[in-house]
Amino acid sequence: MLLRLFQQQQKVVLQLSQRWDPAPCYEQSMSSIKDYLTNRVRRNSEKLGNPERQRKRLDKKAASSANLLARSPSLENRAKELIASAGSPGSRRGTYSQGQSIKMFIRGRPITMYIPSNIQNYDELKMEPPSERLELDWVYGYRGRDGRANLYFLPTGEAVYFIACVIVLYHINNRTQRHYRKHTDCVRCLTLHPDKVRVASGQTAGVDKDGKPLQLCVYIWDSTTLVTLQQIGPGTFQRGVGSVAFSFADAGSFLCVIDDSNDHMLSLWDCTKGTKHAEIKTTNEAVFAVEFNPRDSTNIITCGKSHVYFWTLSGGQLTKKQGIFGKYKKPKFIQCFVFSLTGDVLTGDSEGNIMTWGKSAADIKTLGKGAKETYQIMRQTKAHEGSVFTLCTLQGGGLLSGGGKDRKIIRWSADLAPERECEIPEKFGAVRTIAAMDEEELLVGTTRNAILRGTFSDGFVAIVQGHVDEMWGLATHPSQNIFLTCGHDRQVCLWNTEEHKLDWCITLEEYGLCAGFCPNGSVVSVGLSTGRWMVLDLLTREVVSESTDGNEQLSVMRYSPDGSFLAVGSHDNFIYIYSVTESGRRYTRFGKCNGHSSFITHLDWSKDGKYIMSNSGDYEILYWDIAAGCKLLRNRFESKDREWASYTCVLGFHVMGVWLEGSDGTDINALCRSHNEKMVAVADDFCKVHLFQYPCPKLKAPSHKYEGHGSHVTNVCFTHSDSHLLSIGGKDTCILQWKVIGGGVGNSRERLASASSTSTSSPEPATS
Repeated sequence: MLLRLFQQQQKVVLQLSQRWDPAPCYEQSMSSIKDYLTNRVRRNSEKLGNPERQRKRLDKKAASSANLLARSPSLENRAKELIASAGSPGSRRGTYSQGQSIKMFIRGRPITMYIPSNIQNYDELKMEPPSERLELDWVYGYRGRDGRANLYFLPTGEAVYFIACVIVLYHINNRTQRHYRKHTDCVRCLTLHPDKVRVASGQTAGVDKDGKPLQLCVYIWDSTTLVTLQQIGPGTFQRGVGSVAFSFADAGSFLCVIDDSNDHMLSLWDCTKGTKHAEIKTTNEAVFAVEFNPRDSTNIITCGKSHVYFWTLSGGQLTKKQGIFGKYKKPKFIQCFVFSLTGDVLTGDSEGNIMTWGKSAADIKTLGKGAKETYQIMRQTKAHEGSVFTLCTLQGGGLLSGGGKDRKIIRWSADLAPERECEIPEKFGAVRTIAAMDEEELLVGTTRNAILRGTFSDGFVAIVQGHVDEMWGLATHPSQNIFLTCGHDRQVCLWNTEEHKLDWCITLEEYGLCAGFCPNGSVVSVGLSTGRWMVLDLLTREVVSESTDGNEQLSVMRYSPDGSFLAVGSHDNFIYIYSVTESGRRYTRFGKCNGHSSFITHLDWSKDGKYIMSNSGDYEILYWDIAAGCKLLRNRFESKDREWASYTCVLGFHVMGVWLEGSDGTDINALCRSHNEKMVAVADDFCKVHLFQYPCPKLKAPSHKYEGHGSHVTNVCFTHSDSHLLSIGGKDTCILQWKVIGGGVGNSRERLASASSTSTSSPEPATS
């Protein structure tokens, strides 16, 4: 009986320590708890019949029970915190008392966030944008897999090309980059003005958050100053701009644009006035290229799927004539064309042929009486195995052709006699486009998103490389200026942030989705799509360990701060824990965290390496005691003051403010707190990177917003010194390196403390 009473008294003390609200009266103290316990014991003893002897014994026990707090350091500290949180006499009391929680809603589901002890005035916290900002420093990658004529060499020594929403001007010898960033969605095409300075570029239309198409235009801009000179046809083009071309004969007075509508509308624009001169439907089939005749701006050619069209402008009207294949096999695709110095039109097609076209007198026998002159094939030259993807004329009259299946670059004389040829390495893919730097040196864009530089004599080396499919895995080294990426193309790439180059790349059997560096920096673990994960040595690139957990994809690999454990988050709803020895080269299964009802999305270790916080696909926040055997902590309240070595969980009190009102839970793909705990970067589903102040515990917090990606941003990560932020895109295959500039003083704890002591309420600033 006495034992039961003692247990009840202990339970009362614990309930008091967790639920008692001291805010209404600061003078309430330890004696109040003693009185409460004595009265509670008396009530219990009365229920038991209360004989005189038993009552005296219980009163004595109650008196000793009141001293439980003194004998239990944890309970004593909890009580002291409760009393202290009421504030000193005369101070303004917070709206939320200690131990209280706040709820946020995602897709109608309430998520409880417990307020840490050091926040006393949650309702008066004022969120501000961080004093730090981001500046685009470097762009990794090139869109070659589906691009055409998207690589040019400028007189400034720069190569101009695009990826995602950014047009890159890369100085080849100086190895520097400049960026034109006016576009709001993926750039699709660009062309160089005859003056070699002005550039015209077009993009995909894109949609806003509500799915409504955005207005788009063609930008004409100065490649020297990066100043936008004109916006051609805002709101005119549907879906996107697929091809653009300047006229040559009149020094670039006109611009031809073909959009991505069903009819692939061809429009002609006066570059001086910015007005539309003519417009006509081309075809329902795909259109790959458009160019003006360099000798006559009233003649325009388009090509694409199963067609070559010759257009004539007369009296503000465009008329077309279809190229006649006659006795020659009609190819499925006309991939490209150029004008020879003699005025002939040369096309490259999917059959590997170069066709020479010319005007021909009307064939009355075939076409009937009244037939007019036609454009017919004068000559067929077998050039490549597979498609001829690109043709490039040289100043001396020669011609370069680039092949698909055979990956060859062939140099032809003016009369189409082959002179030289070379083959680019298989790992770079097929030849997509060629730009001549001079008569010898070339730039080559490839279908595996690389740009090569070289000559026929010396061969070609890559000066730009990138992924070729969706990326999700990103990890930065704990002490060096390098980072690792992996994605659906099965490539694992190690990049150097200082030299802006690819250090090495290996190809796996399955695609990688997540990665994490061991704290000692010598190895990195990569999680794959099949439940398999491997550990790579950074120097030798060899696999030093390999395991499989389940048969579903892995979503997160995270080492404990001291490197003694590795947590592997899987889509099978489990977190697998491994003990790590031999400097990250030996792994032994330690346990498994079982409790999530959906797939694991993010997880973080506590600073002492004993606990894990995790998020799942159904918006759960769970806490785990790893040291106690991967035990699920049922009372999440007890973890509210725990400090975390990293913060990548998208759901948590300290990052609650990064969520927009009405978010559906998938709007934020990843976030990352800086190592100095002053800012948090967010990767969202709307092609944006956000920079918030950390901590960010109030909804509708303002942020700095940055554009550049043309697809959902899948991951973000700060470098070890917080000097840069890396962000990776999904379908845009783009890696953006942002430089962190500015910044104030104070860490997250100081910011919370100063914010918590603020007693004035003012409107929160709008999102920048």
